[in-house]
Amino acid sequence: MLAWLNALLQQLLAFTPLEAVAVALGIAYLVLAIQQNIWCWACAAVSTGCYIGLFVDVRLYMEAALNVFYFGMAIYGWHSWRAGQRDSGLPVVIWPARRHIAAIASILLMSAGSGRILETYSDAVYPYIDSLTTWSAIWATFLVARKVLENWWYWLAIDLASMVIYWSRDLSLTAVLFGVYVLLIPIGLISWTRSYRKTADA
Repeated sequence: MLAWLNALLQQLLAFTPLEAVAVALGIAYLVLAIQQNIWCWACAAVSTGCYIGLFVDVRLYMEAALNVFYFGMAIYGWHSWRAGQRDSGLPVVIWPARRHIAAIASILLMSAGSGRILETYSDAVYPYIDSLTTWSAIWATFLVARKVLENWWYWLAIDLASMVIYWSRDLSLTAVLFGVYVLLIPIGLISWTRSYRKTADA
Protein backbone atom coordinates (compact mmCIF):
# COMPACT_ATOMS: atom_id res chain seq x y z
CA MET A 1 0.00 0.00 0.00
CA LEU A 2 2.81 2.39 0.92
CA ALA A 3 4.61 1.59 -2.33
CA TRP A 4 1.46 2.33 -4.32
CA LEU A 5 0.97 5.69 -2.56
CA ASN A 6 4.60 6.57 -3.20
CA ALA A 7 4.19 5.72 -6.91
CA LEU A 8 1.07 7.88 -7.04
CA LEU A 9 2.93 10.82 -5.49
CA GLN A 10 5.83 10.47 -7.93
CA GLN A 11 3.49 10.42 -10.92
CA LEU A 12 1.53 13.41 -9.67
CA LEU A 13 4.75 15.38 -9.26
CA ALA A 14 5.69 14.55 -12.85
CA PHE A 15 2.59 16.01 -14.51
CA THR A 16 2.98 18.61 -17.26
CA PRO A 17 1.35 22.08 -17.20
CA LEU A 18 -0.63 21.13 -20.32
CA GLU A 19 -2.09 18.10 -18.56
CA ALA A 20 -2.90 20.24 -15.51
CA VAL A 21 -4.88 22.70 -17.67
CA ALA A 22 -6.67 19.83 -19.44
CA VAL A 23 -7.60 18.21 -16.13
CA ALA A 24 -8.81 21.43 -14.49
CA LEU A 25 -11.04 22.29 -17.44
CA GLY A 26 -12.21 18.67 -17.66
CA ILE A 27 -13.48 18.86 -14.09
CA ALA A 28 -15.08 22.24 -14.80
CA TYR A 29 -16.82 20.69 -17.83
CA LEU A 30 -18.42 17.91 -15.81
CA VAL A 31 -19.48 20.13 -12.91
CA LEU A 32 -21.12 22.58 -15.33
CA ALA A 33 -22.69 19.72 -17.34
CA ILE A 34 -24.29 18.36 -14.15
CA GLN A 35 -25.82 21.81 -13.67
CA GLN A 36 -26.87 21.89 -17.36
CA ASN A 37 -24.81 25.07 -17.77
CA ILE A 38 -23.96 25.79 -21.41
CA TRP A 39 -20.45 26.97 -20.50
CA CYS A 40 -19.50 23.33 -19.96
CA TRP A 41 -18.96 23.14 -23.72
CA ALA A 42 -16.42 25.99 -23.72
CA CYS A 43 -14.42 24.19 -21.03
CA ALA A 44 -14.68 20.99 -23.03
CA ALA A 45 -13.33 22.63 -26.19
CA VAL A 46 -10.14 23.89 -24.54
CA SER A 47 -9.59 20.71 -22.51
CA THR A 48 -9.92 18.47 -25.55
CA GLY A 49 -7.56 20.68 -27.53
CA CYS A 50 -4.91 20.02 -24.87
CA TYR A 51 -5.58 16.30 -24.83
CA ILE A 52 -5.11 15.86 -28.56
CA GLY A 53 -1.43 16.65 -28.16
CA LEU A 54 -1.07 14.65 -24.94
CA PHE A 55 -2.54 11.45 -26.37
CA VAL A 56 -0.51 11.58 -29.58
CA ASP A 57 2.61 11.87 -27.44
CA VAL A 58 1.81 8.65 -25.52
CA ARG A 59 0.62 6.76 -28.65
CA LEU A 60 -3.06 6.50 -27.71
CA TYR A 61 -4.15 7.37 -31.22
CA MET A 62 -7.80 6.49 -30.89
CA GLU A 63 -7.95 8.68 -27.78
CA ALA A 64 -6.35 11.52 -29.75
CA ALA A 65 -8.88 11.05 -32.56
CA LEU A 66 -11.64 10.92 -29.96
CA ASN A 67 -10.62 14.32 -28.66
CA VAL A 68 -10.78 15.76 -32.17
CA PHE A 69 -14.37 14.51 -32.16
CA TYR A 70 -14.91 15.95 -28.67
CA PHE A 71 -13.82 19.33 -29.93
CA GLY A 72 -16.38 19.19 -32.71
CA MET A 73 -19.04 17.96 -30.28
CA ALA A 74 -18.25 20.86 -27.94
CA ILE A 75 -19.23 23.20 -30.76
CA TYR A 76 -22.32 21.10 -31.55
CA GLY A 77 -23.28 20.88 -27.87
CA TRP A 78 -22.99 24.64 -27.44
CA HIS A 79 -25.29 25.31 -30.40
CA SER A 80 -27.71 22.52 -29.41
CA TRP A 81 -28.08 23.77 -25.83
CA ARG A 82 -28.22 27.40 -26.96
CA ALA A 83 -31.03 26.62 -29.38
CA GLY A 84 -32.78 24.79 -26.54
CA GLN A 85 -32.45 27.86 -24.31
CA ARG A 86 -34.29 29.91 -26.90
CA ASP A 87 -37.08 27.32 -26.81
CA SER A 88 -37.47 27.42 -23.01
CA GLY A 89 -34.67 24.92 -22.43
CA LEU A 90 -33.60 21.63 -23.97
CA PRO A 91 -35.30 18.98 -21.77
CA VAL A 92 -33.68 15.86 -20.37
CA VAL A 93 -35.12 12.82 -22.16
CA ILE A 94 -35.01 9.01 -21.93
CA TRP A 95 -34.48 6.92 -25.05
CA PRO A 96 -35.95 3.39 -25.54
CA ALA A 97 -33.84 0.34 -24.70
CA ARG A 98 -33.85 -0.92 -28.29
CA ARG A 99 -31.96 2.19 -29.39
CA HIS A 100 -29.26 1.57 -26.81
CA ILE A 101 -29.02 -2.14 -27.69
CA ALA A 102 -28.47 -1.25 -31.35
CA ALA A 103 -25.89 1.36 -30.37
CA ILE A 104 -23.94 -1.07 -28.15
CA ALA A 105 -23.90 -3.71 -30.90
CA SER A 106 -22.57 -1.13 -33.36
CA ILE A 107 -19.94 0.01 -30.86
CA LEU A 108 -18.67 -3.55 -30.41
CA LEU A 109 -18.43 -4.13 -34.17
CA MET A 110 -16.62 -0.84 -34.83
CA SER A 111 -14.27 -1.46 -31.90
CA ALA A 112 -13.31 -4.87 -33.27
CA GLY A 113 -12.65 -3.35 -36.68
CA SER A 114 -10.63 -0.35 -35.60
CA GLY A 115 -8.79 -2.40 -32.98
CA ARG A 116 -7.69 -4.84 -35.65
CA ILE A 117 -6.51 -2.02 -37.90
CA LEU A 118 -4.54 -0.38 -35.08
CA GLU A 119 -3.02 -3.71 -34.03
CA THR A 120 -1.89 -4.43 -37.57
CA TYR A 121 -0.78 -1.06 -38.90
CA SER A 122 0.31 1.00 -35.89
CA ASP A 123 2.29 0.90 -32.67
CA ALA A 124 -0.82 1.67 -30.62
CA VAL A 125 -1.06 0.29 -27.10
CA TYR A 126 -4.28 -1.46 -26.01
CA PRO A 127 -5.77 -1.18 -29.54
CA TYR A 128 -9.03 -2.97 -28.73
CA ILE A 129 -9.71 -1.40 -25.33
CA ASP A 130 -8.70 2.00 -26.71
CA SER A 131 -11.13 1.49 -29.59
CA LEU A 132 -13.95 0.35 -27.31
CA THR A 133 -13.67 3.34 -24.98
CA THR A 134 -13.37 5.68 -27.98
CA TRP A 135 -16.46 4.50 -29.86
CA SER A 136 -18.42 4.33 -26.61
CA ALA A 137 -17.42 7.87 -25.72
CA ILE A 138 -18.46 9.14 -29.15
CA TRP A 139 -21.95 7.79 -28.56
CA ALA A 140 -22.08 8.99 -24.94
CA THR A 141 -20.98 12.50 -25.91
CA PHE A 142 -23.78 12.69 -28.47
CA LEU A 143 -26.21 11.65 -25.73
CA VAL A 144 -24.95 14.49 -23.51
CA ALA A 145 -25.41 16.99 -26.32
CA ARG A 146 -29.01 15.77 -26.76
CA LYS A 147 -29.53 15.61 -22.95
CA VAL A 148 -30.31 11.90 -22.92
CA LEU A 149 -30.39 10.71 -19.31
CA GLU A 150 -28.73 7.34 -19.99
CA ASN A 151 -25.45 9.01 -20.94
CA TRP A 152 -24.33 8.76 -17.30
CA TRP A 153 -24.37 4.95 -17.33
CA TYR A 154 -22.17 4.85 -20.41
CA TRP A 155 -19.74 7.29 -18.83
CA LEU A 156 -19.47 5.19 -15.68
CA ALA A 157 -18.15 2.20 -17.67
CA ILE A 158 -15.99 4.35 -19.95
CA ASP A 159 -14.37 6.30 -17.12
CA LEU A 160 -13.54 3.21 -15.07
CA ALA A 161 -11.75 1.64 -18.05
CA SER A 162 -10.05 4.92 -18.95
CA MET A 163 -8.59 5.30 -15.47
CA VAL A 164 -6.64 2.07 -15.93
CA ILE A 165 -5.44 3.01 -19.43
CA TYR A 166 -4.23 6.48 -18.48
CA TRP A 167 -2.49 5.32 -15.33
CA SER A 168 -0.59 2.68 -17.30
CA ARG A 169 0.60 5.37 -19.76
CA ASP A 170 1.86 7.68 -16.97
CA LEU A 171 -0.95 10.21 -17.43
CA SER A 172 -1.47 10.22 -13.69
CA LEU A 173 -3.40 13.47 -13.41
CA THR A 174 -5.73 12.35 -16.16
CA ALA A 175 -6.27 9.04 -14.36
CA VAL A 176 -7.14 11.00 -11.21
CA LEU A 177 -9.45 13.21 -13.29
CA PHE A 178 -11.39 10.16 -14.44
CA GLY A 179 -11.54 8.96 -10.85
CA VAL A 180 -13.17 12.29 -9.97
CA TYR A 181 -15.54 11.77 -12.90
CA VAL A 182 -16.57 8.39 -11.50
CA LEU A 183 -17.36 10.01 -8.13
CA LEU A 184 -19.36 12.82 -9.78
CA ILE A 185 -21.38 10.60 -12.11
CA PRO A 186 -23.98 9.63 -9.45
CA ILE A 187 -24.52 13.34 -8.75
CA GLY A 188 -25.09 13.97 -12.46
CA LEU A 189 -27.45 11.00 -12.73
CA ILE A 190 -29.52 12.17 -9.76
CA SER A 191 -29.59 15.79 -10.94
CA TRP A 192 -30.65 14.93 -14.50
CA THR A 193 -33.21 12.40 -13.24
CA ARG A 194 -34.85 15.12 -11.13
CA SER A 195 -34.85 17.42 -14.15
CA TYR A 196 -36.44 14.71 -16.30
CA ARG A 197 -39.15 14.01 -13.72
CA LYS A 198 -39.87 17.69 -13.30
CA THR A 199 -40.38 18.05 -17.06
CA ALA A 200 -42.46 14.87 -17.23
CA ASP A 201 -44.70 16.01 -14.38
CA ALA A 202 -45.18 19.37 -16.05
